[in-house]
Amino acid sequence: MSTPYPFTAIVGQDDLRLGLLLNAVSPAVGGVLVRGEKGTAKSTAVRALAALMPEVPVVPGCRFSCDPGSPDPACPDGPHAEAAGVSRAARTVELPVGASEDRLVGALDIERALSEGVKAFEPGLLADAHRGILYVDEVNLLHDHLVDLLLDAAAMGASYVEREGVSVRHAARFLLVGTMNPEEGELRPQLLDRFGLTVEVSASRDTDERVEVVRRRLAYDDDPGGFAARWAEEEGALRERIAAARVLLPRVVLGDGVLRQIAATCAAFEVDGMRADIVMARTATALAAWAGREEVTADDVRQAALLALPHRRRRNPFDAPGLDEDKLDQTLDEAGPQEDGTDDDDPDPGPDGGGDGGGGGGVPPQADGDRTPPSASQSDDTPSPAPESAPDTPGRPAGGEQQPVAAAEPFRTKMLSVPGLGEGAAGRRSRARTEHGRTTGAVRPQGALTKLHLAATVQAAAPHQRARGRAGRGLVVRRDDLRQATREGREGNLVLFVVDASGSMAARQRMSAVKGAVLSLLMDAYQRRDKVGLVTFRGKEADVALPPTSSVDAAAARLESLPTGGRTPLAAGLLKAHDVLRVERLRDPSRRPLLVVVTDGRATGGPEPVALAGRAGRLHRSEGTASVVVDCESGYVRLGLAGELARELGGTAVTLDELRADSIAGLVKDVTAAGRAA
Repeated sequence: MSTPYPFTAIVGQDDLRLGLLLNAVSPAVGGVLVRGEKGTAKSTAVRALAALMPEVPVVPGCRFSCDPGSPDPACPDGPHAEAAGVSRAARTVELPVGASEDRLVGALDIERALSEGVKAFEPGLLADAHRGILYVDEVNLLHDHLVDLLLDAAAMGASYVEREGVSVRHAARFLLVGTMNPEEGELRPQLLDRFGLTVEVSASRDTDERVEVVRRRLAYDDDPGGFAARWAEEEGALRERIAAARVLLPRVVLGDGVLRQIAATCAAFEVDGMRADIVMARTATALAAWAGREEVTADDVRQAALLALPHRRRRNPFDAPGLDEDKLDQTLDEAGPQEDGTDDDDPDPGPDGGGDGGGGGGVPPQADGDRTPPSASQSDDTPSPAPESAPDTPGRPAGGEQQPVAAAEPFRTKMLSVPGLGEGAAGRRSRARTEHGRTTGAVRPQGALTKLHLAATVQAAAPHQRARGRAGRGLVVRRDDLRQATREGREGNLVLFVVDASGSMAARQRMSAVKGAVLSLLMDAYQRRDKVGLVTFRGKEADVALPPTSSVDAAAARLESLPTGGRTPLAAGLLKAHDVLRVERLRDPSRRPLLVVVTDGRATGGPEPVALAGRAGRLHRSEGTASVVVDCESGYVRLGLAGELARELGGTAVTLDELRADSIAGLVKDVTAAGRAA
């Protein structure tokens, strides 16, 4: 086994180390989510934590790590007779992003269950992680069906495997640790709330600190054993401190005044549910035990809030996690204990100690979780730019750029989907063959059987019972009789936005509405687990504002800062989108694209711009790209150019009003595949 990098040798990253250590002291805190850019020691710190965890007593030979003091009465390897337990090191079990369901929860031998009536069960990663650490690197990229299983196990402390009436249950209580790079997409709110704490990490900008990081890493790579030996004393001292804090933890007093501060803080920041209050209470108690105190103080509550609340403040995927620390200090002060003098012992000068005082720990101060417009000077009272047709008039320069405007309030959009049956990554948009969903048929299994089609299996085995010498009540089943169920569910798609940022779209209220519509579609893409990309066109060319990514908040940020003005090179935008889709088909051929063109349909600039745009549209149609045109034309006189573009693309045109889910304009039709109607 390779020697792990010592936990005490990690340079900086105080919040990361504190969050992990608090969970080592009190696993009831509920785990930690580590968010940050690549190369910031996230995985290194998590893997190093296992060496600091106390040893775990287990029943000898039990594959489910039962505690000999109180073995699980429903353990598949039980019942366990009274016997002396053995101790082993706490495990860190890693859940790969591409793991199968059977690898996570375990596999049941269906053939033996049907023919012999026995529960032959092979434990999965949840069983291995029981009473240890379950580590999910890139947790935001985990497939939805695995997330659901993980949520169930974390909530119930047990894992259930159900296959055609045969069930197995075993205990699964673990410390959940996840790491993620927010640039690659955000977590579902349900999973986000399951993490007790969250910490933000970033690379240090201090030269001396960066030098020390490199020096230690090179020394470790040259001689892992020798490097670990040099840190053995510090590791031992930290291990003893964790053990002492665990012993002290039951004696820590959580007073009514402190509980009132916790409740007031959660109420002030409008977090959902009561889990935040409970996590804050457990975290504050662990902080006191870690400091060697038997009473929780206001400082502990403040630190607990900075660790437990930021990720619970998000209302949509575009809100930045974080807390307003001034508001936090004010809330704690107003709800502070009236009868004791804990504030007198507070080494921190408090909110009145200077205007520059930051709060220590937690995440860096940020805005109050709300997304703010990039230009606060542009209020609704600002005079509107020139009429939308002005940039295209001969008397005005074609390249006149106007400042970005804020997006209108987003809304719930109607469903847009790709027709046909795909086989892409699991999601929530278009129909696809998936591992989960409604059963549509049965086939012979290719490899290991994962989803048994019971009726088809019995039908295949029935004609051979006499030849196989069936004598009893049991069905004689052979491997060739087994049938795999085929299922239909939903897949995630690549939604590529092509946004017209030309002068014809530049009227203030109009562009604000357009950005609001695109933002609404981005929120829909986030909920449906799509990848998104953004192409914009204006002036003389088109740009890839955001290559296809799982981070819809990155797309929203690019949309906010999008300037407008100039002519309308519609053909350039469509051709740029074609290039992006061509590359993505090579990278991920199973993920089907959905092209969303947001424009009024006008095409100006260059020779024959309308004809060239039509040819670019037909190019997409010839390759079978599903498309929808969001018609942004406004006013009493409409030219219907967006509808013409939709016909060239072989897609569907919808207006901004029709895009709303609560619109009375009628039901939105599925996007028509290119060439399908021909």
